[in-house]
Amino acid sequence: MKEVYIKIKGRVQGIGFRRFAVREAQRIGGISGWVHNEADGSVEILMSGEEDKIDQMLVSCHKGPLLARVDSVDFIIGRRSGFLPLIEEGVFRRV
Repeated sequence: MKEVYIKIKGRVQGIGFRRFAVREAQRIGGISGWVHNEADGSVEILMSGEEDKIDQMLVSCHKGPLLARVDSVDFIIGRRSGFLPLIEEGVFRRV
């Protein structure tokens, strides 16, 4: 199992990126976690699953939905807000 926390920057809010992320996680299967809009205009995703499934999700996040413009996908190391939920096994949702 692999856990990844990423921050996606670009035109990623107001265009359905969170909905896209939930659909992609369901399509790939076996990914738990959440997707969240940040005040700075970015989107954060915390996810866990088998390495190959996480890799597929990362590829999808680099592309984003049709109206998105993904400028960067950065890995967040060791920072988790106490206000954001932990991963619930078997669930990927918008928070």
